[in-house]
Amino acid sequence: MQRFRQLAITVTGSVKIKLLLCCCIAFTLLALAGRSSDFMRWTKPAEQFSVPGKGYAIVVNTWKRYDLLKQSISHYSTCAGLDSIHIVWSEPNPPSESLVKYLNHILLSKSKGARQAELKFDINKEDSLNNRFKEIRDLKTDAVFSIDDDVIFPCSSVEFAFSVWQSAPDTMVGFVPRAHWVDQLEGKKDYYIYGGWWSVWWTGTYSMVLSKAAFFHKKYLSLYSNEMPASIREYTTKNRNCEDIAMSFLVANATGAPPIWVKGKIFEIGSTGISSLGGHSERRTTCVNRFVAEYGRMPLVYTSVKAVDSRHACSGDAVDSSIF
Repeated sequence: MQRFRQLAITVTGSVKIKLLLCCCIAFTLLALAGRSSDFMRWTKPAEQFSVPGKGYAIVVNTWKRYDLLKQSISHYSTCAGLDSIHIVWSEPNPPSESLVKYLNHILLSKSKGARQAELKFDINKEDSLNNRFKEIRDLKTDAVFSIDDDVIFPCSSVEFAFSVWQSAPDTMVGFVPRAHWVDQLEGKKDYYIYGGWWSVWWTGTYSMVLSKAAFFHKKYLSLYSNEMPASIREYTTKNRNCEDIAMSFLVANATGAPPIWVKGKIFEIGSTGISSLGGHSERRTTCVNRFVAEYGRMPLVYTSVKAVDSRHACSGDAVDSSIF
């Protein structure tokens, strides 16, 4: 009887332990399922938006830097997802026949199989930074990759950013983050300061990705040209600055969501731009507050999310987007 009682106690204890383990496992599986569900909700495109078209169009902003343009087109013509290239041309004279012929030859020589990306010059009579966001009516893709002619990203980085954009096609996805901050020193709750790369690096927080290297939906070209306050376009034309901030405001105002920063390697092939000029940050700060006044509120949303391609994160290939 004593041995039987000991055996019964042992069996009972073993059953309790097994039941406890089963409960723990079940709880863990439920927690993981909940997290998986949240992740799927983040990556699944919102149902109210159309399914993104295949491939993307590159819109290149350029100005009398033909060597850089040739180098840029030569590089991006090798990217797998490329459908078309649109060159924003705002110079007083049309592109030369030799330039057009050369660029088409590049696309033809680097086309894969029977597929060749289409090349078009979008000619503008007025010299305005707003030209880079003019509506392109014959676009065959939903995705637009806005790029300057003096920066180059590896095709692997571009394709990864495109896949990130496909998971959230209504937001901006880009390589160059920036931020805005409330002016604490002045004690003004409604006055903001433009934050450059170093403020993003220091805090890990941002609220914009610059359109010098960013994906967005083609519908924002129409909204920028036709729905955004005309006074904002007039301001950017007059001051030759801040069209990229204006696009960030437009998208944030339409979505109520932050952009997504993609970590990637950047190759600067041109000379130093306007960001190196004295008073650049002050002028950008003025733009931010001017646009807040136009919208009647601050639409930009802070975030600390960064998309990283884990296939290259440990190899040292990917570095932070530190364009100053």
